[in-house]
Amino acid sequence: MKLLQVLALMTEQMNKNMLEEATRMVLSQIEWDINREWLKETPKRVAKAMEKVFEWYSQDPKDIMTVFENESKVDQIVGLSDIEFYSFCEHHMLPFFGKCSVYYIPWKKICGISKLARIVNIYARRLQNQERLTKQIADCIEELLQPKWVAVVMEWKHFCMLARGVEKQNSVMKTSDLRWAFMENEKTRAEFFNLIK
Repeated sequence: MKLLQVLALMTEQMNKNMLEEATRMVLSQIEWDINREWLKETPKRVAKAMEKVFEWYSQDPKDIMTVFENESKVDQIVGLSDIEFYSFCEHHMLPFFGKCSVYYIPWKKICGISKLARIVNIYARRLQNQERLTKQIADCIEELLQPKWVAVVMEWKHFCMLARGVEKQNSVMKTSDLRWAFMENEKTRAEFFNLIK
């Protein structure tokens, strides 16, 4: 095994140990006996869960985006609706979850349709706020595909609003980022809204 691989494994193990210790400290503040049977392995389980939850954190969208030339000269709306996702609020580290719709009108490039869902995952699996996440997805599509227009619409339920604060169980937050022809062309805008109803 090469030295760099050994160092990477050591760093990974140190990070896991630190996360486990931090979990023990949190547990000790809310549970009088952190050594009882059902909690013994909780720090390890939390560390493993955090690895999975934030597995896309360092992923670069350029590494997963398959882009093709728009040989067929497609100039109609292309997109994907109801992309389910989850994320974590950067203010309270509590989950929020919902659906995202991503649409664009191609110019010179198109992408594999599953890549739209992957881009949502890449940006969602980080500590986030909804407004920034919506913009990051639109920015990414704009940069990688350079379409005629792009639209991203998201709706979410925030656990930090359901379980604390105002405790409103049925509130849904919505954000959108609409660019170029969408804003200028009424017919395109009407078609888009019809698609995402």
